[in-house]
Amino acid sequence: METVKNHFLSDMGIMLGRSMRHIIRSMDTIITVTIMPIAFMLLFVYVFGGAIKTGTDNYVNYLLPGILLIAIATGISYTAYRLFMDMQRGIFERFNSMPIARSAALWGHVLTSLVSNAISVIIIILVALVLGFRSSAGILSWLTVAGILALFTLALTWIAVIAGLSAKSVDGASAFSYPIIFLPFISSAFVPTESMPSVVRAFAEKQPVTAIVDAIRALLSRQPIGTEIWIALTWCFVILIIAYSFAMLVYKRKAS
Repeated sequence: METVKNHFLSDMGIMLGRSMRHIIRSMDTIITVTIMPIAFMLLFVYVFGGAIKTGTDNYVNYLLPGILLIAIATGISYTAYRLFMDMQRGIFERFNSMPIARSAALWGHVLTSLVSNAISVIIIILVALVLGFRSSAGILSWLTVAGILALFTLALTWIAVIAGLSAKSVDGASAFSYPIIFLPFISSAFVPTESMPSVVRAFAEKQPVTAIVDAIRALLSRQPIGTEIWIALTWCFVILIIAYSFAMLVYKRKAS
């Protein structure tokens, strides 16, 4: 059992290194992922921010959690794209003919998504600091925020895996991310849900992004968290388990 475990970990490390080399050689991927969320942040802070009533003095503090989720939703589309290209080029067939753990190639892409999205998140937070973002959160709160974002990234990445393995075209591989990117706009990410029409408000308050945004916002501002963090974690775990299960089923079908 120990030998099998070590074998899997070493194979996964090799696949992670392979995927990371693609990222390092093409840093424009990370630049592209960060440009749109930063543009949204600038737009909302300097154009719409003065007209939006959130009950806070610093709109950047209110806005940042939603911007981070948009960045992650944008970043995972590249995971689907890279998986699709590997499938099209027969890379997985070559890997399956080698004495390596079959799921190691998938995990290489998933872990690369975690690393690249973490880099994007850090860049966006640094830009937010320039725009006036300030947080009184302690180390534990920041670690909790990092954990929630990592879990959210994992959950969405496995959805990206399904898209990358199932798509018939490059456009189809990345198009799945558009509805996910749009979700923060119908949540508490940019405006309080109380200001929305009743039907839109009902959807906004029940969808996962609102709970995740509210939990991160409370942690960063040292406000009482309440049940939001447990709702956020539940959503992330449920999405992760379902997406992972379907992704492995699709992968086994493709590999057989």
